[in-house]
Formats: sequence, structure tokens, C-alpha cells
Amino acid sequence: MERNAIDLGTVDVPKLFRRMFLPTLFGMLSISAVTAVDGIFIGHGVGSDGIAAVNLCVPVMMVFTGLGLMMGVGCSVVAAVHLSRSQARAARINVTQALAFVSAVTVAATTLIVVFARQTALAMGSSERLLPLVVDYLQWFMPSMVFQMWVSISLFIIRLDGAPRVAMWCSVVSAALNVVLDYIFIFPLGWGVRGAAFATSLSVATGGVMALGYLLFFARTLRPERVKLSAKSMRLTARNLGYQCRIGSSTLLGELTLAMLMYVGNVTFMRYLGDDGVGAFGVACYYTPFVFMVGNAIAQSAQPILSYNYGVGNFERVWQAGRLAVRTAVVCGGVVMLVFMAVPDGLVGLFLGSGGEAARIAIDGLPYFSAGFIFFVVNLAVIGYNQSLERMAVSTSFALLRGALFLVPSFMVMPLVAGTAGIWMAMPVSEFLTTLAIVAYYGARRMRRRSA
Repeated sequence: MERNAIDLGTVDVPKLFRRMFLPTLFGMLSISAVTAVDGIFIGHGVGSDGIAAVNLCVPVMMVFTGLGLMMGVGCSVVAAVHLSRSQARAARINVTQALAFVSAVTVAATTLIVVFARQTALAMGSSERLLPLVVDYLQWFMPSMVFQMWVSISLFIIRLDGAPRVAMWCSVVSAALNVVLDYIFIFPLGWGVRGAAFATSLSVATGGVMALGYLLFFARTLRPERVKLSAKSMRLTARNLGYQCRIGSSTLLGELTLAMLMYVGNVTFMRYLGDDGVGAFGVACYYTPFVFMVGNAIAQSAQPILSYNYGVGNFERVWQAGRLAVRTAVVCGGVVMLVFMAVPDGLVGLFLGSGGEAARIAIDGLPYFSAGFIFFVVNLAVIGYNQSLERMAVSTSFALLRGALFLVPSFMVMPLVAGTAGIWMAMPVSEFLTTLAIVAYYGARRMRRRSA
């Protein structure tokens, strides 16, 4: 396995960023492909009702993913700072605490969801027609969430350990396995939504075992460390976990924003357009994680460079990496936006046949929805930049803006202003307003520096 050290303090910043970004982006997109492949097979094997059912489950899953990413960001930032100060054991202890914490929380929470799957489905806005499909998906997928948590945390740590390609392959193998199992379970075996959930569970479990296996047996520096169980050690563990959660809280808010987008969108589309509307929105939601992962890959690739050089006080390299991340976000976000605007029929056709009502609604709405992708990616990159420098208040504020403060009102107001098109425009409006707030913040900050 690849275990070569990456010198975060002296190697040329653009070269470092490229070395991190390409495998990270490929790995992140592979994670999104696990969900998207489900949608493609479900769309053609079950129909728009299947896509709608899975889309109703996604907000629940994104809350767990947000928890994993929060701890992944938090412990990787703390570990990077410790490594910059030659405190390798402290870095390993923080990694171990994060893994143990999310495992315990996830097992307890997913057990409750599986036991009360029907109640969870109704709380997420399921109609009676979609209820059996939603319950099936929850009961067959949720037990694998603990493996997803291992992936979410371990990929940060593996990259920090100097093995970005290993992190990439953990995602790629999982995605490839999901494609094979989805086909087998949905078509030859005819298991429908249940088969898609089981296929995803097996593929996610494979990725989780690979990632944790690397940390346990092959990690160069950041292997798990035995921790003490005394009262004093438990108090220190609680303090460390609290600090990690504070650092990563805006990443959790980012996932909660996506969960909020899908939940409020599902409810709004159900209200205005019924099950077909939810199915159409489900197609857009299958693509949204790809866009999220582009922004996430930019933030994660810059994070080790930013955190390490921040820890040693090399602020010129910090500024250089931050500018590079934002420029990359503008280019990538713009390209993605243009692609989605240019070929909505082809993108929708991957999931649904062109003759149905859900497909028509999706084709009409996807160009409006994709107008916000450039702002979406830039906002994620800026939030990640501030997280990496332990600026929790700033990153959390930006995350809250693009979440509840702008998103929910946009879903309430835009349908009244622009009808059905307004529902699709709610996310772009929210992300655009957040970008304006970011520009205003940094503009005011620059003016204060000049006047000081």
C-alpha cells in the first residue's frame, strides 16, 4: 500500500493540492456513485415511485453522514496540528476517540430507526402509497451506517497519513461493488427497492472494512491507539470530542443543509405536485451529492495543507492554499452548472424513461435547480477554509446561512413568486444569498485592515 510521507510544510502548494485533489475528487465522486447507481437501477427497475421512496430516506442518511464528516474534519484538523508539533501519540488518540464515539452513537440510533421504521417513514413525509417501499429501504440499509461512519472518518485520516490513493480506492471498490450487486439484486433476483438497499449495505460495509483495515494494519503514523478508561481519561476524551465537534460543526451543518433541502423539497413537491413531483425532485437529489462532493473534495484536499501550515505559523502558504481552493471551486462549480443546464433530458433519462410525468417535471426543472451549483461549491470551499484554520464561529455562521436561515424561507417564498419553477429555484437563491454574505464579510474585513 502507498504510505509515503507528504511534506505539507515545504512542497510547492499547487503541487501538493493537485496530489491531494485528483484522488480525493475521484474518491468522493465514487461515494456519490454508490447512491446514484441505486437511483438508476431503481428508476428503470421499479419506476419513479422507487426513486421517490429512496429520496424520502436520504435526509435521515445524510444526518448520519454529517455526523461522520463532522468528526472526520474535527479529528483530522486536530491531528494535523498535533503532527505539526511532533505530537504523534496525541494525534492517534484523537483519531481513536472519534472512531469509537461515532460507532457507539450510530449503532444506538440506527437500531431505533430500524425498530420504528414505519414511524420514521411517516415523519419524513411518506404517502401511504410509498410507505412500504420507504420502510423496506430503511430496514435494509440503516444497519450498514456504522460502516459508512468508518469511511467518513477514515478517509480524512488516511489522506493525512500520506496515502490519498488508498482513500480513493476504498471509495472506488465500494462503488464498483455496488454497481454489480444492484444489477443482480434488482433485475435477475427482482428484489426491487429492498435489493438496492441490501446492495448498498454490502458495498458500504466493504469500504468501511477496507478503510479501518488500513488504519489498523498499514497506517504509517495515524493508527488507532489504546486509550485509558479511568475517570480522568474519560473527562479528557469528552473534552477532545467536544473540541472536534466544534471544529467540524459547520461540516455537519453542511450535510444538514442538504438533508433540509431534500426534506423541505420533498414536502413542498408533495404538496404542489404529488408523488410524481417527489420522484422528479428525487432525480435532482441523486445528482446533488455529486456537486456536494466536488466542493467537499476541494475543502478536504486543502485542509491538510491549511491546518499543518497554520499550526507551524506559515501564513503565506495558508493564504496561497486558500486562494487556490476558491479558484478551483469557481472553475469546477461553473463547469458542473453549465453541463447540467445543457443536457437536462439526458441526465434525467439515466434515471427515468422520457414518457412519464415525473421525467417531464424533472427535465423542466433541472436547469433552474442547477443554476445554484457554482455558488454551492464556492460556499463549501470557503466554509472548509475557515474550518481548517479553527475559525469555528465564521464557518458555522456561513453554514447556518445556507441552511435554515436562507433555505427554508426560499422554499416558502419562491413557489409563491414563480410557481413550480420557484420550487426548483429555492436552492439556487439560498446559495446565491450565502455567497453574497461571504463576499460582504471578506470585503468588510479587508476594509477594516486597510483602515487599521
